Amino acid sequence: MSILNRLKKNQKHLTKMAKRHNITAYRLYDRDIPEFPYIVEVFNDYAVISLRLKAIDEEESKKLNYQEFLKALDELGYPNEKRLVKKRIKSGASEQYKKNKEKPIILTVNEGPLKFEVNLNQYLDTGLFLDHRPWRKKFNESDLTGKKYLNLFCYSGSLSVALASAGAIVTSVDLSKNYLEWAKKNFQLNGLDLNKHSFIEDDCLSFLKELEGNSFDGIVIDPPTFSVSKKFKGTFDVDRDHSFLIRQCHKALKSGGVGYFSNNLRSFKMDEQLQERYSIKDISYQSIPIDFHDKKIHQAFSWIKSLP
Repeated sequence: MSILNRLKKNQKHLTKMAKRHNITAYRLYDRDIPEFPYIVEVFNDYAVISLRLKAIDEEESKKLNYQEFLKALDELGYPNEKRLVKKRIKSGASEQYKKNKEKPIILTVNEGPLKFEVNLNQYLDTGLFLDHRPWRKKFNESDLTGKKYLNLFCYSGSLSVALASAGAIVTSVDLSKNYLEWAKKNFQLNGLDLNKHSFIEDDCLSFLKELEGNSFDGIVIDPPTFSVSKKFKGTFDVDRDHSFLIRQCHKALKSGGVGYFSNNLRSFKMDEQLQERYSIKDISYQSIPIDFHDKKIHQAFSWIKSLP
């Protein structure tokens, strides 16, 4: 199958799904064909292309394939002025937090009844992790009226919005003041009263150390793989630090409370003793959206704090 035919097939299938569920942001192409190892995500009428090869233009064959790919996007309705290209290069730091000086392309996208502001070009990530759409749908369709929820590493607050829209009282924690302001914008986009919720600028590890037990009915943890910041000493490493995170969150849950943990490290392995102790379930498979060809985009887990 040619790349153009594959893109057309994906577009036909996914636009039906998107229209049916009022979704205007989704993954159109996910490295389906090995010779075209690119990712394309649609945000309204824009296409954002992610290149995950370090030397995308160093080999002539790759260069020719990439040009063919761009021509196919032209025919699909995403000309040069309606597409952006992002190159992902592995580094030790958390790259999505670095801001460039381009004039921002800011859109509001729909996800069912929810709305989110995305910034297509100023950061490595757009502000909306599309692979967590099933979580947002699950939270939003639940009755969480009056429940107290904590969202750690909240980023732009999309999961917090889903929880709050379901009636939860949400505490969102992030080290970045800019991302907390972004989260507040998303709350306002959805008609949510900021005064009913909390937005805390803090290192999540430090925040948990000071947290009292039995505080929340639910906690959502979606940390970066690795991060370093001038605001706190040391680093965060999800392999090294997830056990501490989950233990502290377990203490902070009320009896019968639910914990959710997710991360994007492909080599991640949950602490087996911790998993057995808290009866933590791997829910990765049911948490991946249908538009993701890559079923290892994240690993997701949940557990319930046993009643005394």
